[in-house]
Amino acid sequence: MPTAIPKKLIVLGDSGVYGWGDPEEGGWCERLRRHWMGLPGGPVLYPLGVRGDGLERVAARLDREVSCRGELRRQQPHGILLAVGLNDTARVGRADGRPQLDAEGFLFGLQQILDRARLMAPVLMVGLTPVLEEPMPYAEVLWYSLEQVRRYEGLLEEACLEADVPFLPLLDALLEDPCWPQWLSSDGVHLNSEGHRQVYQRVQRWPALLRWAELEPLVRATPLN
Repeated sequence: MPTAIPKKLIVLGDSGVYGWGDPEEGGWCERLRRHWMGLPGGPVLYPLGVRGDGLERVAARLDREVSCRGELRRQQPHGILLAVGLNDTARVGRADGRPQLDAEGFLFGLQQILDRARLMAPVLMVGLTPVLEEPMPYAEVLWYSLEQVRRYEGLLEEACLEADVPFLPLLDALLEDPCWPQWLSSDGVHLNSEGHRQVYQRVQRWPALLRWAELEPLVRATPLN
């Protein structure tokens, strides 16, 4: 009998997808890749994070990143997970400076990338992670704030609702735990190993992603710790 072709998920994003800040296990996306690799019939996951990328740079590499990862002739990836937006929230030069991408441009860009991605494969999107404002500015020029992160995650949710794309909000779920400041690196922006673990746990149990991966029966049979 022919070998079944595993589903393939392309994950596009920034340093969070790359796994920066997690020297222990390589980030939430790498943790998910290893978890799926150990499951019978688990999907193949390509973590395609680039440090510093915002929405515009992710959109610019969308087509070529997806098109070259079908693995087999005439095969295309079966899903696209977008994890982007945190870098766009940063204000340049001072705490009240201009954002790297203003809210209007961010929402328009989201609508465009979702429309394009949905023509290639089913699309999912995850939300943004919190920041600590005390260490700002980052790299002596960028000012991140929780207010901006919350505003832009709201735009992510709005665009996904409009496009009927599954969306996993992260910000409030992480902020509910009083330990959340301990999940960030000293720069106040990047998750540390524990922060990546927290995000991984939420993404790995996300019902929409489990349905896409066709892993629901296996997960239901496994008690959660």
